Amino acid sequence: MQDIRLTATARVNLPTPIHYLNKLADHFTEHGEVLRTERKGQIELDYGTAIIEADDECLLLRAESDDETGLAYMKFAIANHIIEFASKEEPKIKWAGDGAAGSPLPYFRQMQVLSAHNISPKMRRVRLRGENMHRFSHSGMHIRILIPPANIDVPQWPITGEDGRPVWPEGEMKLTSRIYTIRNIDPESGEVDIDVVIHDGTPGSEWALNADKGGVVGMTGPGGGDAGDAEWYLLAGDETALPAIGRIIERLPSHAKVIARIEVDDEAEEQSFNSQCFLDLQWLHRNGAEAGTTTLLEDAVKAVPLPSDGERIFVWSGCEFDGFKAIRKYIRKDLKLERTQHLVVSYWRRGVADD
Repeated sequence: MQDIRLTATARVNLPTPIHYLNKLADHFTEHGEVLRTERKGQIELDYGTAIIEADDECLLLRAESDDETGLAYMKFAIANHIIEFASKEEPKIKWAGDGAAGSPLPYFRQMQVLSAHNISPKMRRVRLRGENMHRFSHSGMHIRILIPPANIDVPQWPITGEDGRPVWPEGEMKLTSRIYTIRNIDPESGEVDIDVVIHDGTPGSEWALNADKGGVVGMTGPGGGDAGDAEWYLLAGDETALPAIGRIIERLPSHAKVIARIEVDDEAEEQSFNSQCFLDLQWLHRNGAEAGTTTLLEDAVKAVPLPSDGERIFVWSGCEFDGFKAIRKYIRKDLKLERTQHLVVSYWRRGVADD
């Protein structure tokens, strides 16, 4: 029996539809495959397809995916960027087809806290459990934790809006959200480990430090951030990227060669990995210097020579914004790696009060 592909369509009236088509195509070139003709674009992402046509008055949108989560992601991504690109009045977007407005987000799960403990002085692991977790074991490592207000017994969770974006509770029911990496997941038991870097006073840190057994949070995802298929890997990051680096290392097979360079405060923040791959790991210690103020990671990345024997390579890096810019420039301009050969992301920005 052939699988049924889920679809949704929308017609969006805009003053210059071709401008929006061009902006969407340019943006998603960084994230997937984009096929273009003069007035039509097809965007292929990991979780679905979008077909966009521009006439003189509107954009005609069609989103497709093999599952509900993928379709919801496609609708959200396309609508969110159309609205972001609008310079004046927010355009009205109303999807028809699969994925009804007002329904629970297909990528949402309510999670219960099982335990919380420090695995190093500045890294705390919170173990959660939820139902139907198989979708969270693939198609991305990142999730968003939704923290309810204190003293709320029954939280309100987001629902699907008619434009495909989530509709969030407001007022006294407003949620606090933070993005993390799934460090470990057991889909059968529904258990998930989230490692949180402890920063004094930040909402994510306060949640992790005070997470009591039986407490409830929401979780949406998963999203991207994984390393691509290769034989030789360079993985580089600070402690905020440590959960992702650990998960990548532990899933790679024995024939993979991994060069890992990880910046942490000091020796007490080092972790061990249960890895099968060939692993060349170096810890970079700031030794009291403030995170985001050194070039330790950038220098370490530049000191690693790429293999010269034709191996398929992939470079993955996650760190503070300034380091991200420097490393990405080096990877693209100096090493001249293709988009399919690297993923360099900013996990945080020094001076911005956020996790």
